[in-house]
Order: sequence, then C-alpha cells, then structure tokens
Amino acid sequence: QVQLVESGGGSVQAGGSLTLSCIASGTVFSVDRMGWYRQGPGKQRDLVASIFSDGSTNYIDSVQGRFTISRDNAKNTVYLQMNSLKPEDTAVYTCNAAVQIAYRDYRLYDYWGQGTQVTVSS
Repeated sequence: QVQLVESGGGSVQAGGSLTLSCIASGTVFSVDRMGWYRQGPGKQRDLVASIFSDGSTNYIDSVQGRFTISRDNAKNTVYLQMNSLKPEDTAVYTCNAAVQIAYRDYRLYDYWGQGTQVTVSS
C-alpha cells in the first residue's frame, strides 16, 4: 500500500505565502509524476501544478509566477510553494502521485492524498 500525506495548509491573508508538502510512503519503488490539484467551493477539481522525475514542471496559467512546485526524490516528497496568494486560491489542495511499487513492475499506480485546506482572506 502507498499513502500520500499532505501538510502545510492553513489560513492566510491575501498576499501571503504557504508551503504545502506531500510525502509518499509505503511500497514505493519510485515516483514518476507528482502533482497538486485543487477544488474550490462550487468548482471542479483542477490540476494546479505537476512535476516529473526529470524535474520538468507544468502550471496552470492562474498560478504561473506565483507558485513553485519542487520535489525531493530521495524523500518521495513534493512541495508547493505558494506566494502572493489571492482569495481565489482558496480551495482544498490534494496531492497526486504516479507510483512504481516494485522493481521490474513498470506499471504506474495513481494515488491521492486526503487533501489540505488553504483559505485566503481578502
């Protein structure tokens, strides 16, 4: 079994910063793509940012230049540094990872964290 555990959510005023962390533990041989999704009140869940094992990243336009995704492969951990936060960033942020669970088993399995609330007040 693989577990993703997020931390770092909370409440902040507009313009502030937060850093989210997500650790993948359990039967993890390696982690390919890691990403952060968010779902705001009354909205669909969107992919905010993703990072691959080679370090390449993708961001949605609305967070470009404000959010930075990074990872520590040795710790199977992904981070999301969020700066210049806006009220519209308020959402539940959920970590996702595509995990290889065994040597020579090249299939990737998708796992999700429980989510962490980020609230930005104006």
